[in-house]
Amino acid sequence: MPDVRDASPYDALLLLSFGGPEGPDDVIPFLENVTRGRGIPKERLKEVGEHYFRFGGVSPINAQNRALLNALRKDFADHGLDLPVYWGNRNWAPYLTDTLREMVADGRRRILVLATSAYASYSGCRQYRENLADALAALEAEGLELPRIDKLRHYFNHPGFLEPMIDGVLASLADLPEEARAGAHIAFSTHSIPLSAADTSGPVEAHGDGGAYVTQHLDVARTIAEAVRERTGRDHPWQLVYQSRSGAPHIPWLEPDICDHLEERHAAGVPAVVIAPIGFVSDHMEVLYDLDTEAKAKAEELGLPMRRSATVGDDPRFAAAVRDLVLERAAVERAEEVRPCALGSLGPSHQVCPVGCCPARTPRPAAAGADSPYA
Repeated sequence: MPDVRDASPYDALLLLSFGGPEGPDDVIPFLENVTRGRGIPKERLKEVGEHYFRFGGVSPINAQNRALLNALRKDFADHGLDLPVYWGNRNWAPYLTDTLREMVADGRRRILVLATSAYASYSGCRQYRENLADALAALEAEGLELPRIDKLRHYFNHPGFLEPMIDGVLASLADLPEEARAGAHIAFSTHSIPLSAADTSGPVEAHGDGGAYVTQHLDVARTIAEAVRERTGRDHPWQLVYQSRSGAPHIPWLEPDICDHLEERHAAGVPAVVIAPIGFVSDHMEVLYDLDTEAKAKAEELGLPMRRSATVGDDPRFAAAVRDLVLERAAVERAEEVRPCALGSLGPSHQVCPVGCCPARTPRPAAAGADSPYA
């Protein structure tokens, strides 16, 4: 990590996230925002909304983003990094366009963006960049001076992201019944996406069978499993699995599904399972419902001891990693030599998303990349 706490030329960091409802009346309008343009009938939205209504209509993601925001501000202040941190969402208040408008009013002209998605994919990267382009277009239509926006690189293999997850898996293994612990299986879980989106994730040279999305997750899973073996002396079997599938059933998505996987592992005789949600930054709704509700119920039905390890959330090591990424990108912009931190076999990700990276089915302008119309 650089010794000099110099974020220039940047004058602000934007925490950019998905957003979520904060009460029952918010649920359907929020889901309408998420699915706008897809022609999803309101009856279907009400069905999906039941996931939220069973938790009082409140998604935990906004509270978790507030906690991360506070952790980032504290870390920056404690380490002498004078960089204000703002927060904006794609689908709920505080909305991205409103936050960018506030940042422009505050005189921010060079903005770095931290997206709450660690991996390469259309929905996890380029769609955020498209949202940024939409927001900039709105500000441009209002006659405002547009800031220059860059996005921090993918941080899936940064030590500050991986170490908290390693500790979470170790804690979950230790919490299993002693007689089941040694033979426990680790299911590394992430969000399923359509095969077509997976195959075209990452730079063009990474496109193919699963693309960068699957490759990056496999590398993270392997790195965590190896760290667990080194620290426990046990070589636990593991597999990458998927959750939160949506969309038309005839469109192929990444498999196996976590609940199907639990059934298969139980039939194979494993004594226990630890589910490690490596695809998620925090314990938001898809973790609470798909893992802590559905997968937990499936494990109980099978009589299979199961523990779910923690996500990174507002862990101080993750806040420190963000500081490192900010200083790294600032040094790159100043044309200084940098040594990016990365664990595993893939090395650090690209600093700027290249042309053809994680393409959309219908091309749309995307900011903060090599093809940005707002460079």
